[in-house]
Amino acid sequence: MKKDQEIFNLIKKEDKRQRYGIELIASENFVSSDVMSAMGSCLTNKYAEGYPRKRYYGGCEVVDEIEEIAINRAKKLFGVEYVNVQPHSGSQANAAVMLACLNAGDKILGFNLSHGGHLTHGSPVNFSGKLYENAFYNVEENTGLVDYNKIEDIAIKEKPQMIICGASAYSQDWNYEYFRKIADKVGAILLADISHPSGLIAAKLLNDPAPYCDIITTTTHKTLRGPRGGMIMMGKDFENPWNSKSPKGNIKKMSTILNSGVFPGSQGGPLEHIIAAKAVAFREALNPKFKEYAKQIMKNAKIMSNCFMEKGYKIISGGTENHCMLIDLRNKGITGKEAEKSLGNADITVNKNMVPFDTTSPFITSGMRLGTPAITTRGITEKEIPKMVNLIDKVISNHENKDVIMDVKYHVNNLMKEFPIYSY
Repeated sequence: MKKDQEIFNLIKKEDKRQRYGIELIASENFVSSDVMSAMGSCLTNKYAEGYPRKRYYGGCEVVDEIEEIAINRAKKLFGVEYVNVQPHSGSQANAAVMLACLNAGDKILGFNLSHGGHLTHGSPVNFSGKLYENAFYNVEENTGLVDYNKIEDIAIKEKPQMIICGASAYSQDWNYEYFRKIADKVGAILLADISHPSGLIAAKLLNDPAPYCDIITTTTHKTLRGPRGGMIMMGKDFENPWNSKSPKGNIKKMSTILNSGVFPGSQGGPLEHIIAAKAVAFREALNPKFKEYAKQIMKNAKIMSNCFMEKGYKIISGGTENHCMLIDLRNKGITGKEAEKSLGNADITVNKNMVPFDTTSPFITSGMRLGTPAITTRGITEKEIPKMVNLIDKVISNHENKDVIMDVKYHVNNLMKEFPIYSY
């Protein structure tokens, strides 16, 4: 069979874009060649509805072993008792948890999307806001930080059935112990969505939610550097006291409830080729070298945020403790949309992002979000970060000058030639 040249030519084009550009989208990374090989393997042919040793299809002996290996490696990596590796994405992991723990109309207290939260934390345009009532906590306008005392006040007033801690654009660590105190006070289940910092948590560089949060969800890409996918974890299994659908006197273990929330509750057959790639990525993350990589992510992010602030850029919350930063561009005379486009023309990839108390629409935005996982994977260190910030600043300061943008692109392409993608 001849290749589909139309598609494979576009794949080559995308490969070139990735190789010669600076990737600063905080939720993206580059997987290893081993992870890539697992994703493109014959496992994509296998249907395996159900769970290991309890499938609805025959011929699952091999994929059962693979999925069990993935589960056991994830347990070891995060120090948890329960793992479900089947969710296709972080959003589906959150959907499964909500289906398992809540009734339609129950209330969620989550981080406001426009302040750094995620769509699945109760946004009215998402299933989490359409199926459940929502209340939100914000950052403080003067500091860019969440105020845990105010979160507690909101929880006492709103009495949510679920509280979510976690974000997609918040550059500080989380106080999971304080969230535990709040959840206990109002009788809410506590969900930690660690999709962004999960690799840094696995490396034990940030606070660990496992001792405090009832359930943990994450993606397996981003800082964890695996395939695109999701996962659900619990530090310890427990009886499910929240779900009013459980018959009195027959309360099930939470692991059973969560498993049913994934299959058959919210999705069908698992992607066994992706689960195999997750297993490979977990093995890589268990290597001591991964911790050094995670440290470099954080070092690069801190230096990058400092360099931007030295040039007069406003970093929301005044810096970063993790892998990302949210930059308010309003004092630079450019919108997030314009910055994303101009930087893209110079082969620097970022994403426009709302900033807290934004006065523009989500399609325009007043800010941009940057992260360092992908460039760190390629070997970028603190030596190159100031050069990158200078190039970004040059584009933003001359975003309507095509000659300047083309000159920056030339320097970007030459710089990234020195840092291969599949180098680890």
